[in-house]
Amino acid sequence: MYKYEIILYWSREDDAFIAEVPELPGCFADGQTQRQALETLDIVIGEWIETAKSIGRSVPEPRGRLKFA
Repeated sequence: MYKYEIILYWSREDDAFIAEVPELPGCFADGQTQRQALETLDIVIGEWIETAKSIGRSVPEPRGRLKFA
């Protein structure tokens, strides 16, 4: 649904897949499968955007692939 870049990786420390959105600081989710992490992240992105708007913060436009990633 959202068009932000997502980084997905396995975390040995968490024993889970981690999905994060570099453009939205602190926006990440985990799951036992890649699919679960991505499905949960979709919900978290919506909550991140809703919270940012409710406290008057701007929501970055998706930029696509980031150079540093």
